[in-house]
Amino acid sequence: MPRRPSESSRLLLQASERGFKIRGKEKTKEVFPHPALVPEETGSLIRMSGRSLISFSGVDACLSSLKVCKTYINTGMDVTTSVALDLVENHNDPEEIKTMKEVMLDYAVMNRELSHYVQAVEDTVKQIKQDKPEIVPDLRHLVMERFRNLESKNCNADLERNEKVVLFKEQIKQMEAQVGIQPDPEEGPVLEQVDEDLTMSLSQRKFICPITQEEMKKPVKSKICGHTYEEEAILEHIRRRQQHKKKVNCPQVGCSREVRKADLVFDEVLKRMINN
Repeated sequence: MPRRPSESSRLLLQASERGFKIRGKEKTKEVFPHPALVPEETGSLIRMSGRSLISFSGVDACLSSLKVCKTYINTGMDVTTSVALDLVENHNDPEEIKTMKEVMLDYAVMNRELSHYVQAVEDTVKQIKQDKPEIVPDLRHLVMERFRNLESKNCNADLERNEKVVLFKEQIKQMEAQVGIQPDPEEGPVLEQVDEDLTMSLSQRKFICPITQEEMKKPVKSKICGHTYEEEAILEHIRRRQQHKKKVNCPQVGCSREVRKADLVFDEVLKRMINN
């Protein structure tokens, strides 16, 4: 049975529904008093096939707010991961670690709902712009219909594949190995889809950046190959290769995987190991 949406995420969606519906009407009324004065398409305003006019300015504002909410969710997941690592490092009750895992899954539910809602709004607006119906449609109804369709395909496996949930489980396993705690057998493998290189043993991990050959201060890890670099050094390596229009390969000797900025994540476990 799919994990139920959290109360906070439902409130966010309800607020966004009211927001774009009300603001959209106000903008049209105030800025454009008569449809004849408006061109066929001006920014977020679209003329329908008749004389009707619909404003998407309120929708745009709402989407921007929802996307900001997603950054808050990501920050919350990062903080939760950090707290969980502290708990493992200090040998706290395993039940507290499980609680942090539940919090991560709740965040993943919120993130999925917001993603579906944003997609539902964008898909609906795109369809209306293409069809240009004579009568202004009930935007809220169409969006919610599309949203429910997307939500009907939910499954718990989606949450386990959430990028930050995968990283959370991997970092917890690494920290448990570092402090000598036996991993929870119920957890099993993180995900079969995760590259094997991502689960390198701690004995293979080094504190030296393959680019600078110095101990790392802010290590970042490639989600593709699992190798770690000093953040500033790898970003400069990527910029330099891109300037010469060359493929950016992992600078680790023997690795030919491609490295992209989007695939780099802060390696908090390694950072803690270096500091210790």
